[in-house]
Amino acid sequence: MTTPTSRRTVLGALLAGGALAAAPGLPRAGRRAAPAPHPGTHGALRTGTLFLGTYTSTSPGGTGIGVAAYDPVAGSITARTVVTGVENPSYLALHPTGSTLYAVDEQSDGGVTAVALADDGTFRVLGTRSTGGAGPCHLSVHPGGQWLLSANYTSGSVAVHPLAADGSVGERTDLVAHTAPAPGPGQDGPHAHQIITAPGGGHVLAVDLGNDTVYTYRLDEDRGTLEQLSYAALRPGAGPRHLTFHPDGRHAYLACELDNTVVVCGYDPATGVLTPGTPQSTGTGEGTSYPAQLLVTGDGRFAYLANRGHNSLTRYAVEDGGAALRLLDTVPVGGDFPRHTAFSPDGSLLFAANQRSGTVTVFRADAETGALSAAGTPFAAPAAVCVLPL
Repeated sequence: MTTPTSRRTVLGALLAGGALAAAPGLPRAGRRAAPAPHPGTHGALRTGTLFLGTYTSTSPGGTGIGVAAYDPVAGSITARTVVTGVENPSYLALHPTGSTLYAVDEQSDGGVTAVALADDGTFRVLGTRSTGGAGPCHLSVHPGGQWLLSANYTSGSVAVHPLAADGSVGERTDLVAHTAPAPGPGQDGPHAHQIITAPGGGHVLAVDLGNDTVYTYRLDEDRGTLEQLSYAALRPGAGPRHLTFHPDGRHAYLACELDNTVVVCGYDPATGVLTPGTPQSTGTGEGTSYPAQLLVTGDGRFAYLANRGHNSLTRYAVEDGGAALRLLDTVPVGGDFPRHTAFSPDGSLLFAANQRSGTVTVFRADAETGALSAAGTPFAAPAAVCVLPL
């Protein structure tokens, strides 16, 4: 679970039955392109649109970024099209304006790609820039909309790119390697797995699975450079993978992939210092079930953890104003290896991308109890690795 090879699985034809968009040429770093728009099969990309991240380099493999539609009430999903010309788009993020979609190009020569989303349902690949590292697996847009942040898993570094007014990605302005502390037991080096902006926008945090560390940076919004302020060390061998903030901005929750735990952290918005607490159970029993990530409801009352090895979603009650998680139960995810989960914009639906079964499953989340119940039927999306509902 700690190398790009083991993180990828074979991906068949994505979104069977959906129309395929024509594939334009995709520029590498330093070259801009203006390919013809991808003809859409639907109207404006607003609520009810679902994007899927995939791998394209495996054989058989995916063909790009999947585009589907979902019913916000029933939870059913319908295939629509695929945005082609994007290599290994394994993680996706949306610009705050909703006008541009960004994808990592998870390969040895890592990149980030921008795709323009028009109101008439058309897509246009704006180009790709190098991340300066290998195997980028996560990216996010700074809340101001002017900077794109990405994490190079294989080479253990994080990168910053400027974003133009049209959403396109400019030349990289910074690249920071995670050289200290030393890698954890069994690791061959640092493995940056996530980079996000903390609530309030004052600090950027990067989670490194290989170094068992979360780094806090300050982003210079004029120059696009990162200054390391501090780091939080997890216990050796924890394998922190994904950090999720509570809405209060003073607590965060870490899914630790290798030691099968969740860690509640305190967070100081003034300094950016993250303080990990005591590791606690995922509710999945003995062995390692490779926790993937946590979601926290908008009201901050419940949290859900995706467990890939256990094929379940753990439900927690959030207590003490965000300072504690109380395990409630685990629910079968209805698929194999839930790699990524996401809420619908209103928080009523929870989507799970199940990589090995090649499905997306959907659940209704009860606003009062946090209980999950299956919605619709599993949607065929071979080796789905990221799900982004609008």
